[in-house]
Amino acid sequence: MTGKFEALSVETLPKRLGGTAALTDRIGKDARSWKVREVGDGNLNLVFIVEGDDGAAVVKQALPYVRLVGDSWPLPLKRSFFEYHALTRQQARAPGSVPAIYHFDETQALIVMEYLAPPHVILRRALIDGRELPNIARDIGLFMARTLFRGSDLSMVAKDRKADLALFADNVELCDITENLVFSDPYFDAKMNRHTSPQLDGLVAELRADRDLKVEAQRLKHLFAANAETLLHGDLHSGSIMVTDAETRMIDPEFAFYGPIAFDVGMLLANFWMAFFSQRGHEENGNRDSMRAYLLDVTAETWATFRAEFSLLWRTERTGMLYQRSLFEDQGDRLGSEQALDHMLHSIWDDLLGFAGIEVHRRILGLAHNADFETIADQDLRATCEAKALKFGRHIAVNRRQIHGINEVNTLAALIEQETRI
Repeated sequence: MTGKFEALSVETLPKRLGGTAALTDRIGKDARSWKVREVGDGNLNLVFIVEGDDGAAVVKQALPYVRLVGDSWPLPLKRSFFEYHALTRQQARAPGSVPAIYHFDETQALIVMEYLAPPHVILRRALIDGRELPNIARDIGLFMARTLFRGSDLSMVAKDRKADLALFADNVELCDITENLVFSDPYFDAKMNRHTSPQLDGLVAELRADRDLKVEAQRLKHLFAANAETLLHGDLHSGSIMVTDAETRMIDPEFAFYGPIAFDVGMLLANFWMAFFSQRGHEENGNRDSMRAYLLDVTAETWATFRAEFSLLWRTERTGMLYQRSLFEDQGDRLGSEQALDHMLHSIWDDLLGFAGIEVHRRILGLAHNADFETIADQDLRATCEAKALKFGRHIAVNRRQIHGINEVNTLAALIEQETRI
């Protein structure tokens, strides 16, 4: 398919892609018999499931605007280019953790990829439903450690990393979305903000007047913009992960760019903490104490897995220009290497708490909200859950340098969740 960009539809897809080998080889050559469903429920893109006599695939196409808002907010099609390149690198650095890519058409801004068929579901939906999945902490922790370490100057040849840095530096518009919607808009009366009103009006006013919080948010924004440590997923949350009881796959990395290692980790953990605070609103069919305990365990295991795998890679794959072995192990100074590793992990820990706290705020006060809270029909109950999460987010963002371990964070979350008045 070539020529000027044209958005696909259920009706036009078979005709326009019927000659694309990436599809015909996998689902069947008779495009007239294909079954096409549009399933995109995200903020940005069109997503189609295409099924034929021999199999199925997903076709994802970018639109020249933000789908959540409409054509009043233009957005470049090149984001599909960055998603494609991010997926290929993630597959190389953490094999089996992302969907297989079959075809990329830059002009039409579309990617043909593996269909993650049922019982795969979006992780956020599974958590709202109260499912205690056994492997997500390990799988996500390994994915983050492997992609973030192997995409950095700790591992890559400097020339290759700088070439990638230059390539992804052009993902300007999606970075701009993060820089504004995450770090700035929640803390003033931005046009596209929304929150549960009037229940949260007073708390929102407090947060927007909170000088310490706003300064910390801008310090984190500065870190996000200036610290090009590694190739990030850039939008790693529970809506960007597909799961079964046995498998975990990361999807939708169109926000990929070079930034601080702690960003992906903090954003991901924030989504588990938000799921934790939302559980009170999903108890129509019974008590969710077990689910709350499970979610706190998941945050602890995810961070422990990340630390362990990152440390293993430090000891076995540190082949980049940073902390060269010639300065440490090759001189018999293993302890020096371990000291440097401890410093790096401590820095990641401090920063991830900040990013997590800010992510909680933007998902409740900004434009793009989480279904964890949004699906709570009782607005008073929803606001109570959200208020507790906002209080938690403020504490971990502002006091991050005085928090020394994941158990301390989880104890705080449990105490706030149990408060009857906020």
